[in-house]
Amino acid sequence: MNRTDRLYALVEELRAVAPARRSARRLAEHFGVSVRTAERDLRSLQEAGVPIWAEPGRTGGYTIDARATLPPLGFSVDEALAVAIGLAMLGRSPFRGAAHTAARKVTAVLHDDDARRAARLASRVHLLESGDRPPGPTALAQALTHGRVVRMRYRDAAGRDTDRTVEPLGYIGKGEDWYLVAWCRLRDGVRAFRGDRVIAVEETDEVAPQRVVHLDELDIPHGVLRPVLGGD
Repeated sequence: MNRTDRLYALVEELRAVAPARRSARRLAEHFGVSVRTAERDLRSLQEAGVPIWAEPGRTGGYTIDARATLPPLGFSVDEALAVAIGLAMLGRSPFRGAAHTAARKVTAVLHDDDARRAARLASRVHLLESGDRPPGPTALAQALTHGRVVRMRYRDAAGRDTDRTVEPLGYIGKGEDWYLVAWCRLRDGVRAFRGDRVIAVEETDEVAPQRVVHLDELDIPHGVLRPVLGGD
């Protein structure tokens, strides 16, 4: 078994027994490698963002959060290339951190030959960007994921800076522009905030209440809105 296959199999072994633990020695014996190699592989997976935890002690071992990981995915080269391109298009978005680690995971599940072929094909694809616009803070995406109220410093189209407390509701992407859709407590209504105009962000401990978004309340220059899931 090569290392790529072994890393994939390690994740599936831990998923199969979660929330129980497996010691590095037991995993090493299972995959026919040294304890040092097993520990190195587990550390590599942790560094790649796989939610694996080590519990010390005589009865300790490694465990994985199965709820935060996907079951096995069998990507073809074309599918892997499409996913890689899609993730690269998020390189200037508030989701760029997660997109970068996700791209590494897609490569990790491919066989060596397929990974090399996908990399060669991806090298022929480029994205044309203006290059003069800063990306939106990643903390905005995290606040949406965590469902928390955020405080932020925002610069509007006229160059005026204001302090806003907002409840994140969603995102709309248009080319290089990413708009945070949120309930603004200063304006007492739904507003769209362009990511590159957000100067500073602080996530609070307050859970954002549930609200309904009406698209006709948004002031965004757009064409036809297409959902990320369910669209053709």
